[in-house]
Amino acid sequence: MKSYFASTVVLIFMINVVSAQTSSTTPLNGVDESDLTLNTITTALPFLSITPDSRAGAMGEAGTALSGNSTSIYWNTSMLSFAKAKSEIGLSYVPWMRQLTNDISLSYLSGYYKFGDKHTIGGALRYFSLGEITFTDNVGGVIRNDKPSEYEITGSYAFKLSEKFSFGLNGKFAYSNLTGGLTVGGVNTKAAVCGATDISFTYFNDDASIVGSDGTFVFATTLNNVGSKISYSENAKRDFIPMNLKVATSYRADLDKYNNILFAFEIQKLLVPTPPTYVTGTTDYSIASGKNNDIGVISGMLQSFYDAPGVVKKDENGAQVQNADGSYAVYKGTKLKEELSEINIATGMEYWYNNVFALRTGFFYENKNKGNRKYINFGAGFKYNNLGIDMSYLISVSGKNSPLANTLRFTLRYTIGESAGTKSNL
Repeated sequence: MKSYFASTVVLIFMINVVSAQTSSTTPLNGVDESDLTLNTITTALPFLSITPDSRAGAMGEAGTALSGNSTSIYWNTSMLSFAKAKSEIGLSYVPWMRQLTNDISLSYLSGYYKFGDKHTIGGALRYFSLGEITFTDNVGGVIRNDKPSEYEITGSYAFKLSEKFSFGLNGKFAYSNLTGGLTVGGVNTKAAVCGATDISFTYFNDDASIVGSDGTFVFATTLNNVGSKISYSENAKRDFIPMNLKVATSYRADLDKYNNILFAFEIQKLLVPTPPTYVTGTTDYSIASGKNNDIGVISGMLQSFYDAPGVVKKDENGAQVQNADGSYAVYKGTKLKEELSEINIATGMEYWYNNVFALRTGFFYENKNKGNRKYINFGAGFKYNNLGIDMSYLISVSGKNSPLANTLRFTLRYTIGESAGTKSNL
């Protein structure tokens, strides 16, 4: 029986996101997006957010609703329940920020195995090398050379709740050694360690129909990197890791026996508190607008949805304007506008011929006041028997000096066996 529920969900989902994005660029009371202050949310362990695989990397990093394979452990473990192969192992390599240096890279090894039709286990190892760094003192004298690195170990489990629903859970351990125990300003530094988890949920319908075309519809949501705060010294302020919420959908249209095309779309929201706007001219870090961001993990996740400070009004002399009650005046609507600007958008498209050759492209958008990552991606995939090869290339459109420009990704995948009960492979 064909389902037209898919088409309704896709249309409503895209209309809501486009409407939100449009409203965030519409002038409010004379204040437009260019007047929002640069207020980037920073985290520790940013390597946890680097996309490791070439398939999603070629599709604007819209990987949460793509079909189950070994790199689903990074994107959405619950999709493993609907993977076509019984097991798979994958290896990815990403030369990173080659516009700045030539010795930073990310390596990612992952795999899974399905037990029957309901249970899937998997694991992954992520290794990030920052190359060779020379540590110097405050007058430029060389202290020593070091090779900082970070890694993450992940264990995964997916449970198929029904023919169309699945749940996934990851347990993670991350280790970051950026200083090698160097003493800085009389403070002893240390490696940072933390534990974290991913929670994922997928609706999978391989009997859907949109605009008269049969295909497979997926809706998925994930909570990524929910874990403890870390620091690199005993008495330093502890920082959030990149906790993230992703909501995604995809549809693969089966055009005929040999040709199919897939469209993927997702929104991403960092679940980390936004830095507040402080009162100028003071030394006690009094908050003019926004909320204190030095809070706990759960409180921080919840607060991240409503804590944007917006734009504080200033007089002709550049001084912050206070209301009669002593609070600081904020331009109406700018808090909501900044909150919406923290939503990233990823979208991608993939074409397969005879399940042998694939072409991909995508686009990723991040607001200029929140990091300004904007890029177009291209890529290709080849599959011969059980071996798959994927490659991707990134073109930055946020400025010619972007350190992400010309990023390449390479992935090898090897499948073993084929699972029962899943007829579609996105």
